[in-house]
Amino acid sequence: MMADASVSVPRGESRNKIYIIGAGFSGVTIAAEIRAKRIFGRVVAFLDDDSAKIGSRIHGVPVLGPIEAAAQLIVATPADEAIIAIPSATREQLARIYAILRRAGFARIRIVPRISQILDGEAHLIQAREIDPEDFLARSPVRVNLRKSLSYVRGRRVLVTGAGGSIGSELCRQLLEGGAERLYLFGHGENSIFEIQRELRLLQEEGVGEKATLVPIIGEIQDREYLSFILARTRADVVFHTAAHKHVALMEANPVEAVKNNVFGTLNIVNAARRSGVQRFVLISTDKAVEPTSVYGASKLLAEEIVLREARNGHHFLVVRFGNVLGSRGSILPLFRRQILKGGPVTVTDPAARRFFMTIPEASSLVLTAGGTGCGGEVYLLDMGEDVSIKDLAEQMIRFYGFEPGSDIPIVYTGLREGEKLLEKLHADTEVPEPTPQARIMKLRRKTLINGRIHSVLDRLRPICFHDPEHPQLFRNRRALRAVLEEVIPGIGPSVNEPEF
Repeated sequence: MMADASVSVPRGESRNKIYIIGAGFSGVTIAAEIRAKRIFGRVVAFLDDDSAKIGSRIHGVPVLGPIEAAAQLIVATPADEAIIAIPSATREQLARIYAILRRAGFARIRIVPRISQILDGEAHLIQAREIDPEDFLARSPVRVNLRKSLSYVRGRRVLVTGAGGSIGSELCRQLLEGGAERLYLFGHGENSIFEIQRELRLLQEEGVGEKATLVPIIGEIQDREYLSFILARTRADVVFHTAAHKHVALMEANPVEAVKNNVFGTLNIVNAARRSGVQRFVLISTDKAVEPTSVYGASKLLAEEIVLREARNGHHFLVVRFGNVLGSRGSILPLFRRQILKGGPVTVTDPAARRFFMTIPEASSLVLTAGGTGCGGEVYLLDMGEDVSIKDLAEQMIRFYGFEPGSDIPIVYTGLREGEKLLEKLHADTEVPEPTPQARIMKLRRKTLINGRIHSVLDRLRPICFHDPEHPQLFRNRRALRAVLEEVIPGIGPSVNEPEF
């Protein structure tokens, strides 16, 4: 029943055995790539639950099944690999298949992109990645027709700020499908920009997406003059603004820098976009901006107001707001992973803490879809589903790595840090979510929360963030910063033992 592992291997071809889980279009496509390249190994079998396929051969490769029964016959070696090629699989199905493969002894298990990340079921080997806990923790994502959703970028010049970050880089991957003329990768970290540029070029070489010209740009959103220069120089038609300082606790310790970057950086790129004739501008916002209790949340709320004010001047500028994304640099999951792999303990702030979560690819797909809708001035809210217990999340991750919570890996409760909430809200009580034609995207009917005072707020924050010879005592004054914020955002308040500078 099994493929013969002793078959002679042509010179230069890898001896590694590869088992593909799923004999559908994606699995067959992946197998064809492996066969053509030869260096990755040999596909010795497909594993599938479809009785109509079991017992057949596809290009000479047997289809074995059902998956659980077939896997019991496999004696995997450290060099062998399993690739799960079922883009439509639910998280429950993935968890079941993963458990089966681990019992079969597979040390390396990869997965092709989920159905929300690929076009028309077409997956490529280069997109396959190691399976990780996020694949089981996330809900089943909605399928987005990227070619249709991204029609507004075809033939256009698109600039992404923070292009090396978690959300920015995934936006860039998906923007390859849109037929943009140029894709500008803007960021201040040279390594992250280098990595995403190299990855995108590899994807293009392997037939993923279209042949947009990739242009890396190193720069700071705090550099007003440079932003004006670069937006005019690139003549970008569409801007996705993801760049921001995002760590809540770190920004509580550095509140002036949070405002300088997130508020005035946004003001800089909004003004530059207006002057250079940008047609669409999309700000990536956060649920932390809802009735904020942290300086980070307050800074994003002010950033929202800046974008919406510009939209009221007749420009197609809008905001897309969502909660936490699984696996991002600022997410709790990478921290949990590091803590588990060193033997614990895993730290959770409070046993009652809950958060909304979405995968990076799904969030990015919905952001791109929302970016092409409306007339400007809207705040779109991504449907995050039900919020998730952080305690349960920690326990699930511990079990994913083969340990038992409490007995093998302890969980320690540290208490909420300054600026953190026990529960997050996706919209304020004054905001009313309304459905849109796009699945899992809602539009918020809202009133401006700063009540037209954004100009005066910015004027008062400016000498705190930038040195003003007429008000030197205000420069970097943290207490003065919080006093200004508290006047327009009552939930902020003074920090305990806040130093003046």
